[in-house]
Amino acid sequence: MVAQKITIEPVTRIEGHAKITVHLNDQGKVERAYLHVNEFRGFEKFCEGRLVQEMPAITPRICGICPVSHHLASAKAGDEVYGSPAPRPAHLLRELMHMGQIIQSHGMHFFELAGPDLLLGFDADPAVRNVVGLIGADPALTVRAVNLRKFGQEIIRILGGRRVHPNFAVPGGVNKVLKVEERDTILAGLDEAITTIQLGIQIMKDWAEKHREDIEKFAVFQTGYLGLVTPENGLELYDGDIRLVDRDGVQLEKFNDQTYLDYIAEHVESWSYLKFPYYKKMGWPAGVYRVGPLGRLNTIDKIDTPLAQAEFLNWRKLNNGKPVENTLYFHYARLIECLFAAERVRVLLNDPDILSSDIQNTHREFRGEGVGVIEAPRGTLIHHYWANENGQLKRVNLIVATGHNNWAMDHAVDSVAKTYITGPEITEGLLNRIEAAVRAHDPCLSCSTHAVGQMPMVVEMYDAHGELVQRATRG
Repeated sequence: MVAQKITIEPVTRIEGHAKITVHLNDQGKVERAYLHVNEFRGFEKFCEGRLVQEMPAITPRICGICPVSHHLASAKAGDEVYGSPAPRPAHLLRELMHMGQIIQSHGMHFFELAGPDLLLGFDADPAVRNVVGLIGADPALTVRAVNLRKFGQEIIRILGGRRVHPNFAVPGGVNKVLKVEERDTILAGLDEAITTIQLGIQIMKDWAEKHREDIEKFAVFQTGYLGLVTPENGLELYDGDIRLVDRDGVQLEKFNDQTYLDYIAEHVESWSYLKFPYYKKMGWPAGVYRVGPLGRLNTIDKIDTPLAQAEFLNWRKLNNGKPVENTLYFHYARLIECLFAAERVRVLLNDPDILSSDIQNTHREFRGEGVGVIEAPRGTLIHHYWANENGQLKRVNLIVATGHNNWAMDHAVDSVAKTYITGPEITEGLLNRIEAAVRAHDPCLSCSTHAVGQMPMVVEMYDAHGELVQRATRG
């Protein structure tokens, strides 16, 4: 057998465009697999010269899946640039919109993107291994899943006027009050949403029990973990300090988001447009860490809502209280966070200040620089703006959630390829497992590279002399 190179392009059921190359030796064993993010990075540059107050409307256009995250992080950065902290009711309303984003994004990922692998099987026919196949397999569950996403999107619509690219948060606050009837509409759908999330959690637990072998060998590795926390190290998705723990769960740092550049640096590799963030004090690659649902649950000590806390206690048992290293448990962590977000919606809506008209701070003490950090569904999102005295941006730095996980996704691809490709026969199901290593992280590659790409699907095999042996296309 001659050496081969397998190209998987694009990685399917993710947001954005990427490819995977798997390099085999002449015995058919994997030498190295790579995740290539092949969209071009450029959004930061063409934001230069724009006004800071325009950014909450501009940056959501990075992505149609998680525009709320950019919208809110941008407004928070604007608060700092203008020295105009938002009033408490505005913070509550922003967080409410954010919880809607968490619910719709996490719900969609588990049921519609990851669900086909879990519910239909990694080796299922690609023609049915999708949401259409889920409808055929369990129409009632699929309807519940669609309604869960609709519930989260409806929160966004009520506050921001539309489900995608909302017009709501501005530097210093928000531009709309919440009406009593709007609050009651959201509350009316909350119990059903919680029931659906709990159903998803049970599905995940049952699947994990039946597929213990896969759980224990599918991209299991050690890293650090990073995320926002409350003062008591509880789960925090909207506003808090950044906590970094090591592979054993021991705190390395806990710092204010405005000082992130003292702790985080970015590495570059020639085979990807997406940068690789790491912890400065440990250097590259020793300082790599993971973010997102698995990263956040490994960073915290508790969750401050009862149903999610009960699940978190089960989470802590998975690795005897130490960080959970199994990549496939991203899905379980995602559902625990989704449950927390739903419970948090009730807490926010029951706060009397949520209906207040004190929603905007018009007083400004211009600072010229500001950082806005939020926990996007996929992990820690950082917006950093520098502006001149006219409020025009001189420089923009965005570290997007998926970027933090770049090393982990690449390592997961390599690990899964080496674990599952063991002989000359390479099935579509094996290639799908490699894709699933990326899919588990729920990457948003449009966000992380701030651009658009193309969507061909080509698998090519080359011999040791670089000659094309076989080529297949999808779509």
